[in-house]
Amino acid sequence: MNTAIDLRSDTVTRPTAAMRAAMASAEVGDDQYGEDPSTNRLQGRVADMLGKEAALWLPSGTMANQVALRSLTRPGDEVVASRESHAAWHEVGGAAANAGVQIHEIGHGGVFTAEELRAATKPRHFAIFPTTTLVQVENTHNRAGGVVLPQQEVLRICAVARELKLACFLDGARLWNASVASGMALDTLAAPFDLVAVAFSKGLGAPGGSMLAGGKDLIAVADRHRRRMGGAMRQNGIFSAAALHALDHHLARLPEDHANAFAFADRLRAGAPVQLDMATVQTNIVVFHLPPSFTLDAPQLCAQARAQGVLVNAFGPRTVRAVTHLDVDRAQCERAAGVLVELLAR
Repeated sequence: MNTAIDLRSDTVTRPTAAMRAAMASAEVGDDQYGEDPSTNRLQGRVADMLGKEAALWLPSGTMANQVALRSLTRPGDEVVASRESHAAWHEVGGAAANAGVQIHEIGHGGVFTAEELRAATKPRHFAIFPTTTLVQVENTHNRAGGVVLPQQEVLRICAVARELKLACFLDGARLWNASVASGMALDTLAAPFDLVAVAFSKGLGAPGGSMLAGGKDLIAVADRHRRRMGGAMRQNGIFSAAALHALDHHLARLPEDHANAFAFADRLRAGAPVQLDMATVQTNIVVFHLPPSFTLDAPQLCAQARAQGVLVNAFGPRTVRAVTHLDVDRAQCERAAGVLVELLAR
């Protein structure tokens, strides 16, 4: 049994006993033929939650994002996204390799404005420029520390996108957290977008699976790309049963993760001179930076913390990320912060 306090990601969770039981008893069929009842039920439920006509299950959040790009762009197009977006930094160059698009990063701290989108959009029919065809919003924003994008600005961004004839995609892998933190319903957050992605392994504790939701015609296009990329499954109900269980039992507990992240960040900031803006600790992610004066860099700190049973991720030479989830409690989060404080005090 692993006794480490694992704060590397909310994807490290193990299925609970109740989730395993739901998976073991899942009603299944061949999903490629549209005959998996658990998957059909999950797709219908998530489409309703997000206020969209249809939804499509995919194995991972990265594949969901890649299928969205394939569905909304053509090779050679340009996609505008937030600076340090997941699509640009954490998908192994998939946007270029799979969709053949380039990503133009704008904004700061996970947020950009409608005016910045307008300025970044290339003039159409100019011979040497790529055609800007899509704006992608990430909510919550991973590398910015799990910040929630202000919905009024999202509405302005999408309105400018419509004016400029751009499609709109929401990478909402952790949209569950954004909904809880903002108090806004999922369908409200999803409303202005053509396609929306959500993940069941982030925040909700399922062992895998993501979902794309949008109009029926667009989801049919996405299904073709999913098949082309090898993402169609067979008896997928085992995964879908885990996601359905997570929606029933793990969604309502997300405020606990948010509170634990704040307690971790507060303990760390109080005990060590790290660069950590508490205003960014809005959900379950804490990103902090080591000042240049520290002899330790981020990989060294993570290695020393691991030796003491605390797992966090180096997100850059002097940047560290910690993520709370259902497999760690308040006491563990505070102990983890204490270990980091001790290491940084040496």
